[in-house]
Amino acid sequence: MTRRWLPLVTLVLFLIGTPLVALGQASGVPSINLSVDTATSPEQLSTTIQIVILITILSLAPSILVMMTSFTRIVVIFHFLRQAIGTQNTPSNQILISLALFLTYFVMSPVLKEVHTTALQPYLNDEIEQQEALALAVSPVKEFMIHHTRDKDLELFASYFPGATAATPRDLSLMVVVPAFMINELRIAFQIGFMLYLPMLLIDMVVSAVLMSMGMMMLPPVMISMPFKILLFVLVDGWYLVVESIINGLL
Repeated sequence: MTRRWLPLVTLVLFLIGTPLVALGQASGVPSINLSVDTATSPEQLSTTIQIVILITILSLAPSILVMMTSFTRIVVIFHFLRQAIGTQNTPSNQILISLALFLTYFVMSPVLKEVHTTALQPYLNDEIEQQEALALAVSPVKEFMIHHTRDKDLELFASYFPGATAATPRDLSLMVVVPAFMINELRIAFQIGFMLYLPMLLIDMVVSAVLMSMGMMMLPPVMISMPFKILLFVLVDGWYLVVESIINGLL
């Protein structure tokens, strides 16, 4: 039976595909060609190098987002909060990461605005060179990281980095500032996570004690305590309080 239908199916596909191919040829669908040619002028070589650098920066953009912004602190706090409540995968990772991205943009918007005003626009208007634009773009970001980093953390990496001596923290290299900023963000995120765990742990202990006193030792305390933890979090407007504390700590 299948062999009988095979010629008919082939004929139908041929009749449908032939007009589509002809339509694509007649409408002049543009083609994309990738080639490596020899540069005939220094300007072409410079443009090629700039494109390669831009592609490299775009590939490193996720790492830059994690290392040089408040994204690390926010997403770690959200994961601690979810584990403390005990809702497993609710909210999902996509929701938490999306919320963390928007909060990161909200917190970093003054820094991004300064980078756009002092570095990007003058460079696009051919008022400054590429090296100067890069230095002006890094300066506000470094200022943000140093403002939210302890001197103790900066001294830790400066002591192991050769030639990292500087008169002020603003003169330090990014090789010192970035890891110091990251461990400081993780320290603050773990502190806030501990504070989020305390009331939830108290509820778990109370529920476990009540179940033990009633002789219900086979009933998992998590099944009983999780609704109470969710109720407590909703009654105190937990999302508002958590987000407010994050924004106040970063602005």
